[in-house]
Amino acid sequence: MLLTILILITAFLLNLFLPWWSIAIPGLVFGWWFNEKAVPSFVFGFLALFILWGGQALYVHFANDAILSTRIAEMLQVGSPLVVVLITGLLGGLVSGLATLTGALVQNKPRQFKS
Repeated sequence: MLLTILILITAFLLNLFLPWWSIAIPGLVFGWWFNEKAVPSFVFGFLALFILWGGQALYVHFANDAILSTRIAEMLQVGSPLVVVLITGLLGGLVSGLATLTGALVQNKPRQFKS
């Protein structure tokens, strides 16, 4: 759970100054540092950015009376503006989950094959 909190806070701070793809950096670093197994690494990384980006998208949704998310929902033809919020959370979660998984798997030593 500490892994999730660290990724969430660091990704939020990096997202203030760097492009959107900078959310992968904390996942890579903390995935390598904590060296969890594959599935927990992915889940903790996914959960961190799903909460962060989903929460930010939900905040924007309510802050502007759903004008922006409704227009994006019409453009993407998904129907509900809340589906746009869910898609935003899922995309952020996938990027961070895969980055955390990559960091955790890099830490593991590769198998040695006999010649």
